[in-house]
Amino acid sequence: MERFKTIKENASIEIEEKRSKFIANIYYVESANEAEEMIKQVKKKYYDARHNCFAYIVDEENKVKKFSDDGEPSGTAGSPILNVLEKNELCNVLVVVTRYFGGILLGAGGLVRAYTEAATKAVEKAETAYQEKGYEIEIYVSYQDMEKLKYYCSKNNIKIINIEYGENVKCIIEVTNEEKENILADNTYDDKMANVLEFNIIKEKYIRK
Repeated sequence: MERFKTIKENASIEIEEKRSKFIANIYYVESANEAEEMIKQVKKKYYDARHNCFAYIVDEENKVKKFSDDGEPSGTAGSPILNVLEKNELCNVLVVVTRYFGGILLGAGGLVRAYTEAATKAVEKAETAYQEKGYEIEIYVSYQDMEKLKYYCSKNNIKIINIEYGENVKCIIEVTNEEKENILADNTYDDKMANVLEFNIIKEKYIRK
């Protein structure tokens, strides 16, 4: 996929249902391995919880989906969490819902509702963003043009990752392919863009906005 919906930032929420506590953690991940490692960390953090149920969808060579009920009755936890991700058309997202049992059985319907609510609220708190393949690039400008570059990036919602001051100013920025082409095109017009002295692609990467 070239462009898809994901989340802006990691988030955590907590709800209570008949004395059972449900803690939903939502994470941005870029691979199944990263998701699995995060699940291990969550289980370690909440080692004393009865259940750590999860679902994730990631975009690798193909879209990968996985979920687990982690001891809850089949279909009452992992699948509802996955349904929330699918309903919101999210990718590169992991949700882990930790349950501390409160002593009262919720029944299958109650569990589905609780896990669905927890996952939904986590998604709402994290907020959604669009993600597409892009680049991390470095560009060099003169000290005189630095403010012009900052203004251009701010106006076009381009993230400046790092700035280094030497003979000239080196900026590392994240851009989509379209933004990269625009920077190179705008470089010919002094009123639009700072004069780029040097331009290098560092690596391809996912860009979230």
